[in-house]
Amino acid sequence: MNASPNGAILSAAGIHKRFGALVVLDDVDFAMGADEAVGIVGPNGAGKTTLLSVLSGAYPPSAGTIAFKGGDVTALPATQRCRLGLVRTHQVPKPFGGMTAFENVFVAASHGAGLGRDEAYEEALASLKLCGMLGVANRRAETLGLLDRKRLELARALAAKPTLLLLDEIGGGLTDGEAGELVETIRELRRRQIGIVWIEHIVHILLQVAERLICMDAGRIIADGDPQAVMADPQVIGAYLGGGPK
Repeated sequence: MNASPNGAILSAAGIHKRFGALVVLDDVDFAMGADEAVGIVGPNGAGKTTLLSVLSGAYPPSAGTIAFKGGDVTALPATQRCRLGLVRTHQVPKPFGGMTAFENVFVAASHGAGLGRDEAYEEALASLKLCGMLGVANRRAETLGLLDRKRLELARALAAKPTLLLLDEIGGGLTDGEAGELVETIRELRRRQIGIVWIEHIVHILLQVAERLICMDAGRIIADGDPQAVMADPQVIGAYLGGGPK
C-alpha cells in the first residue's frame, strides 16, 4: 500500500471481518490524509461496503484497529464517530419517509452533529442548498424520486459536519446528467477540504473526483495508487474479468 501522508486522519490496521465462517475482510490496511479523495472499486462481493461499515462503526471488526484524528476509535459506535466528524452515506437511502426533507436534515444536524436548535436550522438549510434541494425542502421524503433521495442522503451526511465523508455508491441508478450534477457537488466538498472515500461501480464518474484509487477483491486490497495505473493493473483487470488476484 502507498505510504500515507504524514498525520493520516484515518487509519486501519490488520482489519478482519467475519460473519460466521464467511471471511469478508482479510487483513486490510488502510490510511489516508485529511484532504484526500480516495476511490474504492472492485467486483461485487469484494468487501467494499463492509470496509466502510467497519470504518464508520456500523460493524465492529473481528480483528484489527481503527484510528481517527489520532485517537483509537475501534470500540466506538457509529454515533460517536459521527460526532468526531467521520460520517457516511448508505447505498440505499432510507430517510424518515413521513418527515420532510428539511426535517430529515435537521435531525442529522441536531443529533448527528450535536448542534443546538438555531445552529442546526442554519446548517440544515445550508446543506440542502449545497445539494440543490431547497425547492423540495418541505416535501415528505417518501414522495421524492431517486435523484432527490440520493441528494437528501448526501445533505443529511453534510449536516452532520463531516471532516471525512464515506460515500457508498451514491451515483448508482442515476442518469449521466444526474451523475454529473452529483460530481459537481462532491467537487465543491473537496474545495471545502472535506476528505472523501467513495465506493462506486460507475468508474468514469469516480475518476472525475478520486486522486487515489484502491481496488479490492475477495476481502483484500489488491492495488492502491494513481487511478489510471490501478485501472491498468493486471490484477485489477483479472478481478473484474473473474480471474481474481494472482
